[in-house]
Amino acid sequence: MGARNRAGLLWAYLRRRSKVDALPVEYIVETTAKCNLYCPMCPRETHKQPKEDMASEIFDRLVKESSGTAEHMMLIGLGEPLLDPKIFDRIEYCARHGISTLLSTNGTLLDEVNAGRLLCSPLEHITLSFDGATKESFEFYRKGARFEKVRDNFVRFCQMKKASGARVHIVVQMVRMERNAGEVDEFIRFWRSVPGVDQVRIKEDETNLMRPGAGHDAGDWKHPCHYLWRGPMYVKHNGDVYPCCQSYMLGGKPVGNLASQSIEEIWNSPEMCRMRRLHAEKRAGEIDVCARCCTTIPHPLLVAGSLVFHGRTVRRALPVVERLAYFSRLPLRLLRPPRS
Repeated sequence: MGARNRAGLLWAYLRRRSKVDALPVEYIVETTAKCNLYCPMCPRETHKQPKEDMASEIFDRLVKESSGTAEHMMLIGLGEPLLDPKIFDRIEYCARHGISTLLSTNGTLLDEVNAGRLLCSPLEHITLSFDGATKESFEFYRKGARFEKVRDNFVRFCQMKKASGARVHIVVQMVRMERNAGEVDEFIRFWRSVPGVDQVRIKEDETNLMRPGAGHDAGDWKHPCHYLWRGPMYVKHNGDVYPCCQSYMLGGKPVGNLASQSIEEIWNSPEMCRMRRLHAEKRAGEIDVCARCCTTIPHPLLVAGSLVFHGRTVRRALPVVERLAYFSRLPLRLLRPPRS
């Protein structure tokens, strides 16, 4: 079913069809809107969030309806996943329906107990967010967190993974911004030396809070955005569904809600079809949220590759592709970043 679904997505993408007879392979699912930090680059600073968790009815419906087609669910959003009291149950529920899961944590709650529970769960991938190699830059971007405590939590978690032989894939990630840009080499050197770390990821800032003028020129839209054909779709804690995480962060409207619509209805809703049509016609700049988007646009060759392989494989390959782009070892035509 998964391979056939991916083939349907690939065919629709290559043919630039506005209606897609297949479902997304990836979802970003905000199981909680609660967070315990304040970060200047986070959209929470402009999009105020309630202290609420996703209802089980909405989560269970999404998983059941996408079972057989969804390959990867990122249980993240504008909240800290470890503040969700049902997060371990949700990881188990996805696994029972054949869907791999990813968490991204700020590490403040990753004590020894939570670390042990995660390592015993069927979680397949975790991103440890650590935005800086020095106390000054880290605590500037992660207000409310202590550099030493979070670093020690992450190191202990990685060591516990190594000792237990757990299969979870660990990525330590730094979002490269103005204050930490000079710390990339030191960051990579330290985290590569920690036992249990599988990958170190240097990620470009994909919000426009720290650089309000960022976006794409009209000439950048030679190729349609893969999000509209492949996913991940973004599901808010209240069931609102957006074409992608960027569309929500940039103030776009939801294209549906899981409380009253199926994922298939939302995926081929009039607005989704309109956006695909404009992208196919190289008119994506006419869509407000797309014109202001800060996501790098991949070449169709990379998009096709992402639909040939399983979602978990694509997720593991992503940091490698980004590293090649970061060191200019990939031609610019394969990855078109936004203008600054």
